[in-house]
Amino acid sequence: MPEGRQIPHHGEAIVLRTWPFHEADLLVSLFTRDQGKVKGVARHAMKSRRRFGGALEPATQVRAHYTERPSQELVRLDQFEILWSPLSAPVDTLRLAGLQLVVEVLEEAMPDLAADDNIYRLAITALTSLNSGNVYLPVTYFCLWMNRLMGWMPELGHCAACGLHLADPALRNQAVYWSPTADGVTCYDDRRPNSRALSAASITESHRIARTPLADLLTEDWPKSRSADLRAFAIGTLERHLERRLRSATALNP
Repeated sequence: MPEGRQIPHHGEAIVLRTWPFHEADLLVSLFTRDQGKVKGVARHAMKSRRRFGGALEPATQVRAHYTERPSQELVRLDQFEILWSPLSAPVDTLRLAGLQLVVEVLEEAMPDLAADDNIYRLAITALTSLNSGNVYLPVTYFCLWMNRLMGWMPELGHCAACGLHLADPALRNQAVYWSPTADGVTCYDDRRPNSRALSAASITESHRIARTPLADLLTEDWPKSRSADLRAFAIGTLERHLERRLRSATALNP
């Protein structure tokens, strides 16, 4: 950026996290559609709600107006307009955990200033689909697709140890095994210490999720018990590559 030049930005964003900053300011992490993850300062946000109102609530989709300043990592946040708010529907403990999971993954997985429209659209689809009656499907969908888009999704059709073709019709009713500490999946004979099973039915569900819009899947019942092992696998794969536990996942009991 040329010395002394300030560049204004206007575009869609998801509020990820806020922290107190100085006396009345807030430090805000945003996942913007055009620039990726951006951090900025909302001046006097803890004293005045005029410019931001409820738009600083994590998981809120906003139209963000901010200014990039020379030689400074933090942008100046000027104004937010709410496009969608998680507070537009009742927020119970389970829905809150789902909302927090999406923004926590984005905060931890996305590097600064790395725009990814596919991930932005995935996040908005998952966030707006979460409601008190259906949390587990959007969470499972988001985590599986996040692994795919980040390049972290292992091949489920071959044993990573012996190369056995696990999609063989003779093995179609057998589970595969994954480990929180190792890449890929294995057959029963090569399962690693502390491996967890992923059933054949859940593998089929993963293929459906890969080719079916979330809106179509939402017409089905998806209780906590349905493909719980697939949800645990998707979250565990994210945690392995992020190299940390996802705090929000605990409340979902995958």
